[in-house]
Amino acid sequence: MPLFSHSHRPSPSLPTSYSSKPLKPQKLNSGPPSSRVPLPILVFSLLCFLFGIFGTIFAVSTLRRPRPVPVFRCGRSEDTFRAFYTASSSQQLGDHGGLVERPKVLGFVGIQTGFGSADRRAALRSTWFPSDPDGLLRLEQATGLAFRFVIGLSKNAKKMAEFHEEVEKYKDFMLIDVVEEYSKLPYKSLAFFKAAFELFEADYYVKADDDIYLRPDRLSTLLAKERTHSMTYIGCMKKGPVITDPKNKWYLFFFKLFSKFWLCDRLNAFMKYISMLHNLPEDFIITKISGMRNPDI
Repeated sequence: MPLFSHSHRPSPSLPTSYSSKPLKPQKLNSGPPSSRVPLPILVFSLLCFLFGIFGTIFAVSTLRRPRPVPVFRCGRSEDTFRAFYTASSSQQLGDHGGLVERPKVLGFVGIQTGFGSADRRAALRSTWFPSDPDGLLRLEQATGLAFRFVIGLSKNAKKMAEFHEEVEKYKDFMLIDVVEEYSKLPYKSLAFFKAAFELFEADYYVKADDDIYLRPDRLSTLLAKERTHSMTYIGCMKKGPVITDPKNKWYLFFFKLFSKFWLCDRLNAFMKYISMLHNLPEDFIITKISGMRNPDI
């Protein structure tokens, strides 16, 4: 019998099992897992952000911008006083009151003028013609008469630039679509009456020159009188020989419509000529002539 017996015990320092795969060292994460945004989405978001900013800026600037006042036009004819008239009506009657596209007046008075007549216009503004838009509006409200200087166009750019400065200052012009030339004065008269009729609903349309002294109150009284015929011409025609020489300053290219002398009853012939040119109705022809000898007008 053996004196000593030995028992085999596993050593705690030795592993009891082995893996066939080698162990890999693990990396420690220093932060949360990162997520990358796709580039197209990033670009789209940036564009939407910029669009929103620009849209907001545009909306704010539009709301803060003063509302533009329209200048009343009819074709290429323009009433430069219309902007002030509209603004004044808006202030007095509100945004929706008093804005009539074709104002109704007793009479529309067109003072025929030219680019070389600035001194004449200044003389009129220093006497009976109002020198500011507010005064022009008060005169219209007091007499029922609308007054404008009537002028066409010039081929001279310098004259037009100087004239536009006067327009911006006084706003008392009616601009018509005709070139300012002496030989085209009949066409200017026709263009004036056409524009005046389309821009204003008036009982009378008055044509005058820029070298007159006028009493607006007396003219208003004259026009307000009752008359037996609704279509009335007030005025007088030139008396004297009809100029047929083309070299003469007062040459009339339509002289064949008249006899050798001006007569008041020849006015019908003149109006018939206008009627044929512009296809006006026959009842446009003058039906009554009244000689106006009132020294106060």
